[in-house]
Amino acid sequence: MKISNSWLKDYLKTDLKSEKIGEYLTDIGLEVEGIEKYETIKGGLEGIIVGKILTCEQHPNADKLKKTTVDTGNGIILNIICGAPNVAAGQTVPVATVGTKIYSKDGSFFEIKEAKIRGEQSQGMICSEDELGLSDHADGIMVLEESIFTVGTPLLDYFEIVQDDVFEIGLTPNRTDAMSHYGVARDLNAFMSTHGISCDFEKIKAKDLRFEGNSEFTIEVEDSGLCPRYVGAVIQDVQIKESPAWLQNRLKAIGLAPVNNVVDITNFILHGLGQPLHAFDADKISGNKVKIGLSKAGEKFKTLDGTERTLNGSELMIKDGDNSPLCIAGVFGGAHSGVSETTKNIFLESAYFNPVSVRKTAKLHGLSTDASFRFERGVDPNIAKTAITHAIELITKITGGKLAEPLLEHYPNKIEDHYIILRFSKIEQILGTKIHIETVKSILKSLEITVLNTIANGLEISVPAYRADVTREIDVIEEILRIYGYNKIESQHKMAFTPVKLTPEDQDELENSWARTLQGNGFFEVMNNSLTSLADPTDAVKLLNPLSSDLAFMRTSMLEGLLENAAYNINRKSPDLKFFELGKIYHKKENYLERKQLALLITGREKAENWLQPKSSTDFYYLKGYVKLLLDRLGIKIEENALEDSRFSDALEMSSEGKTIAKMGKVSKKLAQHFDVDQDCFYAEIELETAQKLRAKGNFKFKEIPKFNKLRRDLALLVDKEISYSALRSAARKNPSPYLKSVQLFDVYEGEKLPVGKKSYAMSFELLNEEKTLGEKEISEVMNSLIHQFQKEFGAELRG
Repeated sequence: MKISNSWLKDYLKTDLKSEKIGEYLTDIGLEVEGIEKYETIKGGLEGIIVGKILTCEQHPNADKLKKTTVDTGNGIILNIICGAPNVAAGQTVPVATVGTKIYSKDGSFFEIKEAKIRGEQSQGMICSEDELGLSDHADGIMVLEESIFTVGTPLLDYFEIVQDDVFEIGLTPNRTDAMSHYGVARDLNAFMSTHGISCDFEKIKAKDLRFEGNSEFTIEVEDSGLCPRYVGAVIQDVQIKESPAWLQNRLKAIGLAPVNNVVDITNFILHGLGQPLHAFDADKISGNKVKIGLSKAGEKFKTLDGTERTLNGSELMIKDGDNSPLCIAGVFGGAHSGVSETTKNIFLESAYFNPVSVRKTAKLHGLSTDASFRFERGVDPNIAKTAITHAIELITKITGGKLAEPLLEHYPNKIEDHYIILRFSKIEQILGTKIHIETVKSILKSLEITVLNTIANGLEISVPAYRADVTREIDVIEEILRIYGYNKIESQHKMAFTPVKLTPEDQDELENSWARTLQGNGFFEVMNNSLTSLADPTDAVKLLNPLSSDLAFMRTSMLEGLLENAAYNINRKSPDLKFFELGKIYHKKENYLERKQLALLITGREKAENWLQPKSSTDFYYLKGYVKLLLDRLGIKIEENALEDSRFSDALEMSSEGKTIAKMGKVSKKLAQHFDVDQDCFYAEIELETAQKLRAKGNFKFKEIPKFNKLRRDLALLVDKEISYSALRSAARKNPSPYLKSVQLFDVYEGEKLPVGKKSYAMSFELLNEEKTLGEKEISEVMNSLIHQFQKEFGAELRG
């Protein structure tokens, strides 16, 4: 939000410099993100001097250039090369001296330097109106009236240049009271008056109006719940034209383009007092009647942007006597009822609309305007009449119009202030320090919060309705702290807390354990938004009121967010990545489902490149090693099976007791490229809740380290290509021998030396008898049993 310093000082008189005001605004929670300079003429004509051309000759080396000498006062004569067709001796002209910055319309500039142009010296520039920012006239240099402009005088002495400092405030959505210059001034006054800083703030009041004539206009509100307050006025005989310079400059300073005097005044009141207004062409309102009610489902309505929209019956509309829609209330005006150059009479609206209704309508039609931004957060319901009287006074002054009749008003039930009980003990508990009761009362008064009564250990208070965010005791305490000063609360030298010891039954303990393990192995934790945009929202949970189309669904997987993280880092020359994220995913099937997962993504090199370590890329097994490291701590038996998943080109599923506990694989190139990732990525997701349930069942048993050594035997098996290693391993694990401890694959071979359709697996088997050394006979029995098993189930052959 942009706040003009000059405009701010219309409401709060102070001699403070912009930097100090910015500091105070930040202290009270209205964070100033930057201060920009605004000038009606960029550069402020700094360095531009009135000069007189003494001589003007043809440039000896260029047909289109002239060689001039220019008197700039005090006896200084400059040689200037000029290409303008209208340059001539005897002219009084604006001269940009060496060092002057000439600004273009986009804000860029070039600096005037002494130079040689086609071999001739040039010590400045004779300027056109366009180059100075005075107009768009660029056909030649600007020729000044000799009787008015004195040679040697700065040109800025002859022009009224408005300069201003504009604050860029990062306003939080709850601070509807500060969405205007008056609101910011009111908040700043609360701080300055509390801290004894000199300032003069006067609360705005409704203007006394005089009306002439009778327009016979009426208003009708069909639902006071959707429109609790409505004020209307008819102003006749207006002249639509450009606004005066002061009004245009106010709007330009905060980035608004002037339209015409009536529209500019409504924008001035909106950004000045925070009350949105809307002006209709009164002659286009049939029946001289304004109705406020719901739309008709299926009805077509063209808005000011020229878009025809289909209404669904939930929108609050401003309608005429024939029930034809004129405007989407609080959101956007209609194309056919707005103020134009031919408008002679206007109907001016000031209202308080139900915030929820406006918010739903704005989101439904994808509209976000300055008015809807305020209405949907809750404007001050009690400023509607005051704001419209200020607007009427300006309109009658600037356009020459006249108020035709008394204000038309609908306000059956006044919106009351918030009643709250504030306890002194609660203030001390929250702030950690004591604030004197009189100081508390002074702060409340500065915030226009009324103390109704002093009670035991507290106050009964009334908070103005315009503070829609202050409805609870804790909100009031926050307001007191904000004005008292966060910096005045001293830090405690001691901190008291109760440590919580987690047990294996707590899922948090498992998450912390896994997180520490991954961090110790070089992983970085990331936290992504649970809201996303989906190309295929088949079973995704869609938000009823999304912030934008990019944040319309709850994520169904954490892979997309991690790929975005990968792309961001790869684009910044950090291609070797190991990420993990703890978070939830969401699905909608018969019911709404949410599951917590641990997601891992690796890409790039396994280790940083150096002269001793050759390049080694991460791969599927590298990722699998980390997943196994985590799951092995659960003390459960894991089964592995191939997995078909559109996200992966190759994938594996790990399960235990028939429940999926983990999925992992190589991310498909198509998906990776969708996120502009051109290197191989490997992803795994572990079901945290399933892991915790299985973990609780696991019984860890400790036993002595065996006194006898393990023995290893190898087999090279020739099998059909279709047979997987996992099938061979599963068969080996079914062997009844108590001596078989582990099965490993150490080589796979497919080549011309093998029969067609065959491949070779080289497998190792570790054998151990914990009570004695295994004899050759016992070893042979186990190995023969395995060979027989492989031959029977898979038709395997032994390779020599």
